[in-house]
Amino acid sequence: MHVVFVIGTAGSGKSLFTANFSLFLKSKGIDVACLNLDPGVENLPYTPDVDVRAYVDVFQLMEEYKLGPNGALVAACDLIAMQIDELNREVDELAPEYLIVDTPGQMELFAFRASGPLIASELKGEQKAILYLFDAVFSNNPLSFVSNMFLSAAVYVRFAIPQLNLLSKVDMLSPERVEKILDWATGVPRLEAEIAQQLSGESYLLSKDLLRLINRIGLNFSLIPVSSTDLTGYVDVHAQLQRLFAREEEESEQ
Repeated sequence: MHVVFVIGTAGSGKSLFTANFSLFLKSKGIDVACLNLDPGVENLPYTPDVDVRAYVDVFQLMEEYKLGPNGALVAACDLIAMQIDELNREVDELAPEYLIVDTPGQMELFAFRASGPLIASELKGEQKAILYLFDAVFSNNPLSFVSNMFLSAAVYVRFAIPQLNLLSKVDMLSPERVEKILDWATGVPRLEAEIAQQLSGESYLLSKDLLRLINRIGLNFSLIPVSSTDLTGYVDVHAQLQRLFAREEEESEQ
């Protein structure tokens, strides 16, 4: 089973991507299941095959422990880790070829708490990958783009799982703006020039230093442009996942 975690900042389009990418894979004859890991979401654009809300109730936690919405979400996400056996049991019964995992809307609840990496490691699956979504609208200026690069790098370090970076919601920008962002992702000198041109003062210094730090790590930040409106890039995402999983399999056999 291939397990794919969809991670990104709030509003980056994780749930809609999960919905449409699962439908895309199903149209290719692939057996797919969707796991919702967001205990606080009220409406989803898909029907989860496995849903943590069946095990953890945010509103009940608020009432029982007199917590606010944020405190209840934190508690709920930590409690999910205690339900990993039940989640695995449900996934085992479905036995899909692909399991698409829709992570909480507030990325830090999954990515930067101890429970997130624990869930990712304990969830059954022969091969795992992360799809990190760069929100195209949020990434439309150099400072925000570098911030997103930093978050993507932090996710990679936290989980140590093969990762692909996607530029989501590209239908909301002009083709020229999308091309510029894609150029930033692969051309550090061009991004540095853009930072120097558009920013000044502390914003300039912070962005420049962050970019140089990220560049020293040597991670690949090339982006796959995708749109959940017209399914742009879905073929490329699937192809890249197949290559990634094939490479993982070859390395495990050596």
